[in-house]
Amino acid sequence: MSAQQDYILAIDNGTQSVRALVFDLDGQLVAKSKVEIEPYFSKNPGWAEQDCGYLWDNLCKACNQLWEQIDFPKSQIKAVTVTTQRATVINVDQQGEPLRPAIIWLDQRRSENLKRMGAPWDIIFKAIGEKPTVDYFRSQAECNWIAQNQPDIWRQTHKFLLLSGYHSYKLTGRFVDSVASQVGYLPFDFKRFDWARPVDWKWKALPVKRHQLPNLVAPGGILGHITEQAAKETGIPEGLPVVSSGADKACEVIGSGCLDPETGSLSYGTTATYNNINRKYVEAIQHIPPYPAAIPQHYNTEIIIQRGYWMVNWFKTEFGHREQKLAAERGIEPEVLFDDLLKQVPAGSMGLTLQPYWSPGVRLPGPEAKGAMIGFGDVHTRAHIYRAIIEGLAYALREGKERVEKRSGVKIKTLKVSGGGSQSDEAMQITADIFGIAAERPHTYETSGLGAAINAAVGVGLYPDHKTAMDRMTHQGQVFQPIKENVKIYNKLYHQVYQQMYENLSPLYKAIRKITGYPA
Repeated sequence: MSAQQDYILAIDNGTQSVRALVFDLDGQLVAKSKVEIEPYFSKNPGWAEQDCGYLWDNLCKACNQLWEQIDFPKSQIKAVTVTTQRATVINVDQQGEPLRPAIIWLDQRRSENLKRMGAPWDIIFKAIGEKPTVDYFRSQAECNWIAQNQPDIWRQTHKFLLLSGYHSYKLTGRFVDSVASQVGYLPFDFKRFDWARPVDWKWKALPVKRHQLPNLVAPGGILGHITEQAAKETGIPEGLPVVSSGADKACEVIGSGCLDPETGSLSYGTTATYNNINRKYVEAIQHIPPYPAAIPQHYNTEIIIQRGYWMVNWFKTEFGHREQKLAAERGIEPEVLFDDLLKQVPAGSMGLTLQPYWSPGVRLPGPEAKGAMIGFGDVHTRAHIYRAIIEGLAYALREGKERVEKRSGVKIKTLKVSGGGSQSDEAMQITADIFGIAAERPHTYETSGLGAAINAAVGVGLYPDHKTAMDRMTHQGQVFQPIKENVKIYNKLYHQVYQQMYENLSPLYKAIRKITGYPA
C-alpha cells in the first residue's frame, strides 16, 4: 500500500456485534475486526438490558484486534467515527459513570398510570383525536419508566444519553452526540434537527430536562478528539478527530449510495426498513416524523418492520437444526443451505402468505395487530414457510415504499438493498420480483460503517461535501433483475391477498386481545 494513502476508522456497534472497520477513500474495506456480543439480558419478561461497561469493553476489544490486521502506520488514519444501534438509552452521573444497565431498543416495558400532562395539552390532544398517540409515546418512553420506577436513579441522572452519545463521551470526554442519531422517545424536534423548543409538549410528556441531554453536532461535524484515556483503552491515536455520523440505519442509507428521493434504501436487518432521503419533511404515516439523515438538513422517510429479519433467525432456530448441523459438518455457512430451501419453492410459495406484524404499532398496523400466515395446504413444507417469511417481509416493505411514494409524490427508480438478508442471492431475487424493479446490492456488506466513514472523510476535509464523497466511496455491486413471470404472480398475490389480510383479520386480532389480554 502507498505510504501516502489516507484511511478512515469507522466503529459500528450493532445489536449483535461490534465491528471496527478501516476504509480507504475509494470506499474499499481494507481491514475489519468483529466481536460478537450478547444483545441483552432480561431480568423480567419483556425487558432487554445490557451492562454499559460490556458494550464499551467490546468496542475496545474490536479496536485492539483491528491493529493486528493493518500493514500501515496508524498515522495514516485521519479520523474516527461511530455508528450505533438506535434508541438504546443510558443514564450517567456527573462523572459519566452509568447508573444502571442500558435499556436496549428491543425492550418492551411500558409505563402505566402516568400523571396527566395538564392544561392545555390534555385538552388539545383530546380535541384533535391525538391522545392515543401521545399516550403511546409517553408509555413507551424509557425515561418515564425510570423516573416512575427508579426515582433515585433518575434524581442522580446527570445526562440521559443514547448509546451513540455514551460512546462519544468515552472517546472524547465530552457529552456530545450526532443529530442523525436522535431516534427514540426524546424531546427532539425533527423538523428543526435540534432539541425541542421550551414550549414544545414533549417537555411536559417526559421528565428529562434540557441540561440532561448532550450537545448535538450535525453529520460531518467534529464531536471532539480522542482522549489520552480512550487512546490507552482502544489503541486509537490520541488527538484523532472524532466525527459525527449518525445511527446505523441513517448511515446505511448513504453507505448504499442513496442521495435523492428517487433511490430507495431497503435494509434486511434485525429491524427491516425502507428509507429514502429527502430535503423535504415528509411523514409517511401521519404524525410519525421522518428521522434526521446522515447528511445535514436532510430527512430519512422511513417505514419500519419491527423484528424484521428476526423472523428469519427465529425460523432457523426453531426449524433449521438440520441445515445448521450439515453446515457445521461441511464447514460452510448455514445461509448457503437455507438459500437452497428458497430454491425448492416456486414464487408465491403455493399461496402460503405471511404478514410480518410480530410487533404491533400505534397506527400502522394498529396495537391489536398480530403476525399471520394463511393459505396452508398439504403441499406445504418447511421450505414453503421459509420462503413465505422472506416474501412477507418484501410485501410489507413494498407497501411501505408505495406509502412513501404517495406521500412524497416521487416514484423510486432504483432500489438499493443492504443488511444481513442482502447476502442471500435468493432473497435479493425475491425482492426484485416483488418490487418489480432491479434490486442492487452495494459493493460492500458494511454499508452502515461506510456511511459513517463518508461523514468522517467530509468532516476532516478529505472530500469537500457529501455528494463528492458518496460519488467516490460508494459503488454498485451485483444487480438482480425482476423475472417477468414472477412479477405477475407476486402482483396478484400482493393486491388480492396480502393487502386484504390486515383489514379482514383486524376484528379477529381485537377479539384475541379482548379474550386473552394479549398483548398486555
